[in-house]
Amino acid sequence: MIAKRKFASLIATVGLAAFGLAHSAFAANIIIVNANAPGVGFNDPTPVAPVGGNPGMTLGQQRLNAFAQAASIWGAQLQSAVDVRILARMTALPCSATSAVLGSAGPRWADIDFPGALVPGHWYHGALVNKLSGVDGLTAAQDPAGQGAEIGANFNSNLGNPGCLTGSPFYLGLDNNHGTSIDLLTVLLHEFGHGLGFSTLSSGLTGSQFFGLPSIYDKFAFDNTLGKTWATMTNAERKFSALNSRNLVWNGANVTASAPLVLVSGTPELEIKSGPARGTYMVGTASFGPALTNKGVHKKIAQVVDQPTGTGLACTPLDAVNAKAVKRRIALVDRGACGFVIKVKNAQDAGARAVIIVDNIAGTPPANLGGVDPTITIPAIRISLADGTTIKAAIAALAAASRKDSDDKDDDENDDGERGEGVAALMHLDKDQLAGADKLGRVMLYTPNPFQGGSSVSHWDTSAFKNLLMEPAINGDLTHSVIPPNDLTKPMFTDIGW
Repeated sequence: MIAKRKFASLIATVGLAAFGLAHSAFAANIIIVNANAPGVGFNDPTPVAPVGGNPGMTLGQQRLNAFAQAASIWGAQLQSAVDVRILARMTALPCSATSAVLGSAGPRWADIDFPGALVPGHWYHGALVNKLSGVDGLTAAQDPAGQGAEIGANFNSNLGNPGCLTGSPFYLGLDNNHGTSIDLLTVLLHEFGHGLGFSTLSSGLTGSQFFGLPSIYDKFAFDNTLGKTWATMTNAERKFSALNSRNLVWNGANVTASAPLVLVSGTPELEIKSGPARGTYMVGTASFGPALTNKGVHKKIAQVVDQPTGTGLACTPLDAVNAKAVKRRIALVDRGACGFVIKVKNAQDAGARAVIIVDNIAGTPPANLGGVDPTITIPAIRISLADGTTIKAAIAALAAASRKDSDDKDDDENDDGERGEGVAALMHLDKDQLAGADKLGRVMLYTPNPFQGGSSVSHWDTSAFKNLLMEPAINGDLTHSVIPPNDLTKPMFTDIGW
């Protein structure tokens, strides 16, 4: 470790050179420290044509220009009398033909109870330490290998090459006109955000705190189930909270006040108001078919059952028994064996009014449904395996109790979701809840189960819409803005002391 209260350096350095842009006296000066060896990364001499406002004539210079632009965008939104240095390099990172690590960044050191600390007994990322104290807490003389950088960053130099997310390279333009490529500037803004303070220093996997004390991030991470912040929980409670899907929220005043300016009204959900499956269920929404509405679809659920397997994959046109069961109802089908659009279209052709797809592996929250089919005219959602099992059990229990045929003609013709046998459900938007926030308007943090190292807790939840910069995935519709009405990262930074 660099010192008792510091992180060890995240990356090795070779041939360092600093590159930055001039800022106003009121902005933070963020400097990119080039840690690449000659001939690679930022120093790659491969000739390229200028693209999207990036005038670089070599691959290395265009990369460095994109880094400098990201530094400039963040610097314009933050204030610090002390320079922020990012020790950065382009390097080979894990990848395959269909997936890749785009990059990573984080604090190289942290400090606690320093002059200017707003909250005693809490760790702060190095860049924020310098801003609050007005003093460079780690100088280049103390850390010559890293030039005293506060943030360490690595980004994938092989992206788009054969065998590394083949055919999907970084777009190096600065105009966000990335098309199907991955916008490097957006990825940089995201990762620099982690280094500047958007991450906990506590372990969600074990619940343990950094050197036994919370980070400033933990002061604002509040679990609705436990009624505690991460700063006041036990290790066991933090470990539980890291898996408590869509129940960990950010309770900082600035984010909560800004949320209505950024997030749209209407949280997708599945609601069952009576019977053994009564409750409100988390859902993933579909990229195809009509979106859920406030009024929604209020019908009974009919389970598709393929014979002789007992599953309900709906990968082929429904037989007469299943078609009769799902007509004018919500079809419950299982994930697997074919695409989501195939399942939904088969249910639609059989007369279903909507579709619920049950996941086939354990985990929460349920992901969204991907696919394209302009002929689909009914809404579809996805629920977890556990929730699907609960609903299937309720359907079976009611059927066993009544033995009344679930496709009763009178009931089907006048089905309002309340009458007759079966599990009645409402697929809709809760108009009183922001997409990605709890009932009190506090924005959710990402807590999937199972735990996802590098993603859990230190991101906004994927249910947020508009899509946010600090979600765990880089969405294609993100802008290069970090402030409302486009984003909530700057308000979050204000909450922690920037």
